[in-house]
Amino acid sequence: MEPHLTGKQYDKIASWWHVYHKTSSYGVKPFEHALNFVSAERKGKQTAPLALDVGCGSSDRFISILERSGFLLTGIDVSEKMIKLAKDNHPSHHFLHKDIGAWQPDNEYDYIYAWDSLFHLPLSMQKPVLTKLCNCLKEGGVLLYTFGGEEGEQTGTMQGNTFYYSSIGTNKNIQLLIENGLHIQHLEKNQYPEDHVYVIACKAQT
Repeated sequence: MEPHLTGKQYDKIASWWHVYHKTSSYGVKPFEHALNFVSAERKGKQTAPLALDVGCGSSDRFISILERSGFLLTGIDVSEKMIKLAKDNHPSHHFLHKDIGAWQPDNEYDYIYAWDSLFHLPLSMQKPVLTKLCNCLKEGGVLLYTFGGEEGEQTGTMQGNTFYYSSIGTNKNIQLLIENGLHIQHLEKNQYPEDHVYVIACKAQT
């Protein structure tokens, strides 16, 4: 499924999604764990550290955590309605209605996270998008994202709508991170028996 079509599917469930996740704790522990790898030095700088949320949705549950650490957030999502909700609820941050595959970064980031979003990309876009995210991470910066542990493509349903999923699998994800100069800090299949993996990696400092 092309990204703009995934965006249209999320437009249909944006209001439900916003209410459901507004006070949800889903993904919060891994998110906070990853944030701990961002050095205190970075979080204590006079200029605010920068975070990038790929597939931000309406963004609520993670933003308050970032704000306590002084981050400025840029959120990207293919759903126009999700982005509108995010802008309405978090006017002090920056949100873009964009396809991450076409988006070109104009900053480097201290913390990049993509919770349950990259697996909606077409299979052919998995490697180039992940490489792009590695390249716009600052030295010493942290990347957190989720993926399916098995390589391949499939569809699933949510709120009566069909969604596409793809993955290059665990080994190829880890190999790509290492090839791009990142060190693996944590890897977990956290919803067993479901095929859901998250990884935390830090970019090497030269």
